[in-house]
Amino acid sequence: MSQTLATVLVGALAMLGTLGGAYLANRRSSALIAYRLQELEKKVDKHNSVIERTYALEEWRAVTEEKIKVVNHRIDDLESETV
Repeated sequence: MSQTLATVLVGALAMLGTLGGAYLANRRSSALIAYRLQELEKKVDKHNSVIERTYALEEWRAVTEEKIKVVNHRIDDLESETV
């Protein structure tokens, strides 16, 4: 009887140790995943910021090019009037 009790006790302790180790490993892994997600979110935010600034620059460039065309056309008109 005592040998059976000892076997059950050792089995229970082994199972408890295994479950405890698995829990701690899972907790550590979850913390690492959460950290990596935060870092990835920072990178995505940076990337989105660059995309927004690039879009604004492209829009500014298009407006500036249109203004240059208008100015060149006005210069051509003024030159043709003076000739």
